[in-house]
Amino acid sequence: MIAAFAAGDSGTAPLTWGQRAIWEAIERTAPDDHYFNFGRVLKVPRRRTPAEVTAALAALVERHGALRTRLGEPAEQRLSATGELPVELVANDPDKVLEDLAATRFDYTGEWPLRVALVTDGDAVTHVVLVFCHLAADGLGAEAAVRDLRTLLLRGHVPGPAAPQPLELARWQSGPDGRRVAQAAAAHWARVHHRMPVTMFGTPGGDPAQPPIWRAMLHSPALVLATRAIAHTQRVSTSTVLLAATARLAGRQAGYDTCVMLPIVANRFRRDTLGLVSTLSQEGLLTVDVTGTFADVLRATGPAALRAYRSAYHDPADRARVVAAESEHRGEPVHPNCCFNDMRMADPGPAPCSPADLDAALTASSLDWPMSQDMLNCRFCVHVTGDGVSLTADTRYLSRATIERYLMDLETMLVETARR
Repeated sequence: MIAAFAAGDSGTAPLTWGQRAIWEAIERTAPDDHYFNFGRVLKVPRRRTPAEVTAALAALVERHGALRTRLGEPAEQRLSATGELPVELVANDPDKVLEDLAATRFDYTGEWPLRVALVTDGDAVTHVVLVFCHLAADGLGAEAAVRDLRTLLLRGHVPGPAAPQPLELARWQSGPDGRRVAQAAAAHWARVHHRMPVTMFGTPGGDPAQPPIWRAMLHSPALVLATRAIAHTQRVSTSTVLLAATARLAGRQAGYDTCVMLPIVANRFRRDTLGLVSTLSQEGLLTVDVTGTFADVLRATGPAALRAYRSAYHDPADRARVVAAESEHRGEPVHPNCCFNDMRMADPGPAPCSPADLDAALTASSLDWPMSQDMLNCRFCVHVTGDGVSLTADTRYLSRATIERYLMDLETMLVETARR
């Protein structure tokens, strides 16, 4: 099937800052850039036929320009007014369909940045599986698209004003107001680069795996309870607790008194970006002293994180100039190679727990290895999801044993802190 769309707008513009940031990461990860594909499964409200769902998909693509935007040459965004989105009909498990659709890299210039399959039961659609190209959407952008699709299926239209568009954001970022924001962020990147280590993980290890990039996932109810308990005691968010803990252990692992880390920031603080389907998330630049106790590091992380979050809304061209100048000055590439990404859609919030609760939860901890590949744009990436905490790392610098030990040390540190 196809979802034929016909919108009223088209055109070209420079990539937005978020699009340029993810495009640079894609280029450094290719040909394994399917790593950045991600998806959502929408359970269809009420009984709908494939034709009805396909019509809603066409309306969704018409509403959100990012879903009908492809990469132009040189790197720019090309918005099309009309086209046909392929839609598969399948009768498989929705999660398996999502995995299959996300397994291959996008053709960024020729393919629409959205893959769709309808899971059917007889003549009714039970689930819509959506896989997004990261150039078109980040996690919150995908949530906005899924929310609008559900509304279209229920009501036939999305009430309220027209959705904001990436082309409009690109033009604002190129204008005087956008440049003022970019210059303030660039000043932060320059200050930190003048004093940061060349990289956090620069010493090759002795036990590289094949392929070199591996991900370990720790499923730990105890870590979740401990994080919430510490947040409750210290009156901070669970994300701040996890960021502080990740930074402290990363600094120890790298052998530095200061951890330099790139937290991924949503960048959805402007009113015109709240409902925007696009990729807005970018790396901020965090520095925090990790020589003291965990309580010391946690206190320092709050204000350091605010500075990092502000620096995340930056022009990648400015950042590239800063990095190039500092790298030339030192005679070697300067890059933290150390990332943190809290991908949860919502912070579960602070909550107390008892030592007995922690003891009981520790028995349910488990660790597995869900992914390996040849290329990645970083050497150390901690991801926090609803399923657990993972570390994706380059085993030429951190062995599989080191990756596993890092995650277990993270659990231990948080649980022992919560006990106290």
